Amino acid sequence: MRRVLAVHFVPCALFVGGVLALVRAGSFSGRSDWGAVWPERPAEVVGLLATVVGCASLLGLLLQPFQVRAVRVLEGYWDRWPATAWLADAVGRVQRRRWRSLRERAHGVAGGGRELRVQADARRRLAGQPPANLLLPTALGNALRAGELTAGERYGLTTLSSWPRIYLQVSDRMAEVLRSARDALDTAVNLCWSFLALTVTSASALYDEPSHWWLCGAGLASASVAYKGAVTTAQGYSGLMHLVYDLHRFDLLEALHYPLPADRDSEEEVFSDVSDLFAGSRPEGLGYDHPGVPDRSASGHDSGGATGA
Repeated sequence: MRRVLAVHFVPCALFVGGVLALVRAGSFSGRSDWGAVWPERPAEVVGLLATVVGCASLLGLLLQPFQVRAVRVLEGYWDRWPATAWLADAVGRVQRRRWRSLRERAHGVAGGGRELRVQADARRRLAGQPPANLLLPTALGNALRAGELTAGERYGLTTLSSWPRIYLQVSDRMAEVLRSARDALDTAVNLCWSFLALTVTSASALYDEPSHWWLCGAGLASASVAYKGAVTTAQGYSGLMHLVYDLHRFDLLEALHYPLPADRDSEEEVFSDVSDLFAGSRPEGLGYDHPGVPDRSASGHDSGGATGA
């Protein structure tokens, strides 16, 4: 229920309420009369609230299947469409220039205390970025991609293919933290889209009223704040992905009934074979480990001895 309200209902209710206010003010047909927005009779208040709740609920249900796509667009996966491929390339070049500048500050020679702080901040920010050749056009995309490309790879696992499987092995406490972080991310993304849609709608209604253009600016500012919140939450979510692999990578092996590795080298070898398995190949080096199941060879030996006796 909390996810439904925060992630889907509230952003849709903000958009529906804003559009309804513009309609009641007459902004689409002439000069706005903001005094007409608030109803005069209690029955009208109930009717307006029912309209907002009903329309927002319906809109939330219609948009719920597109939640992943809503995040993907803000991540910067624009090169999949010809109309936006050029924009993805142009903004991607800007991101790569920023990445190189950040690397220079991170690995430069620091002198005084302020330079050391700047260098430490640059190293921290660089650690939260994917490699330059894998950068996405947006800060949100790079924050999430940093976790998607490094969380499991530190141990030999491919994160993208192993994450759905290892997620089911996490503890209840970790699952709750992950759900909370994901809900916060989706809420911020949906608020960003809601404010952007409301800004476009307001611009189409108030284009002939320059004195009210500040409302469009306020909508863009709110969208920017929501997007910044999404980036910050995504950085925290990527950190949680690293934590999941730190604590639960061996739980994945136990669930798959593969033997636990004895050292770091064998760990990378086993997880590399598991990643190949997830990719569709059939590695030969993986043997099974079934705790609680007696050894069949030993069982057969005992049975034969008893029969012979």
